[in-house]
Amino acid sequence: MQAADAKPKNHPPVKHGKVGVLLVNLGTPDGTDYTSMRRYLKEFLTDKRVIEWPKIAWYPILFGIVLNTRPGKVGKAYELIWNKEKNESYLRTYTRNQAELMANSFADRPEVVVDWAMRYGQPSIGSRMEYLQKEGCDRILVFPLYPQYAAATTATVNDKAFEALLKMRWQPALRTVPPYHDDPAYIDALANSITSHLAGLDWEPEVVLASFHGIPKSYFDKGDPYYCQCQKTARLLRERLGWTAQKLQVTFQSRFGPEEWLQPYTDKTVEKLAQEGVKRIAVLNPGFVSDCLETLEEIAGQAAESFHHNGGEKFAHIPCLNDTPQGMAVLEKVVRRELAGWI
Repeated sequence: MQAADAKPKNHPPVKHGKVGVLLVNLGTPDGTDYTSMRRYLKEFLTDKRVIEWPKIAWYPILFGIVLNTRPGKVGKAYELIWNKEKNESYLRTYTRNQAELMANSFADRPEVVVDWAMRYGQPSIGSRMEYLQKEGCDRILVFPLYPQYAAATTATVNDKAFEALLKMRWQPALRTVPPYHDDPAYIDALANSITSHLAGLDWEPEVVLASFHGIPKSYFDKGDPYYCQCQKTARLLRERLGWTAQKLQVTFQSRFGPEEWLQPYTDKTVEKLAQEGVKRIAVLNPGFVSDCLETLEEIAGQAAESFHHNGGEKFAHIPCLNDTPQGMAVLEKVVRRELAGWI
């Protein structure tokens, strides 16, 4: 007589019992050519979390103007900071490295499977969720790689992760990582990175700007906590370094379109400081886990040029934590904390 729990004949092998960790960053085009850039920008700028305008108002502008003119301009900007050795963006390079290093840190836990994805571009969140599920991950931790929460970043990653579950018959349990803008390990890593970088200069900045990616002010008015979390990160960083609000100032970059965005604007502040006689500044990007177009081209490139053009003399860009030991220690701490009860 067949046992009650025996499998039916020809039952396919089923993997199970593993825990997935999916690191997710914003995204990257596949190349700097017009077609790759247009495909990437289309996916990005049709996301209703990114552009909250009604489609009837936004799409004629997007498809009639933006997607015909912006791919060439953005492609040239990417070309300036492209990782020529691997023929990819540095954001892809760093995110892959972070996943590999994270996997190494869990080498003693074979039940943990670490992978990575991009919200826009490849590899997609859906494809990697499917991979983890097929590898036997019946529990998955999704980690949007943003220290501060914004609907246009963290929430849209979570949207895609839960959307992937809609296509699965056997859904894994899903956890998402909350913001860690005030985590002591994150603040310490930023402070140590600043101190270490400035110690390598033969000059001292009069002002240090903490430049965060901006969002439209209307998003903040609707209840997005991003602005407040950026300000808290900066306040804790000042306290950790013993600096004043005049020494470490908060600014917001990368605005797009006619709307008012969070202020003060980074580019205008850089110009103003130089014109007021400030000769030495440094800029860091605490809201970015990895260096990318917005840090390498917009800050280390454009902002530095603007500062010098307006009378400034010394400019330093402090790199993101990237895949450094300090940066990985922060990510690993967050992951291990959020896996509590699963491993």
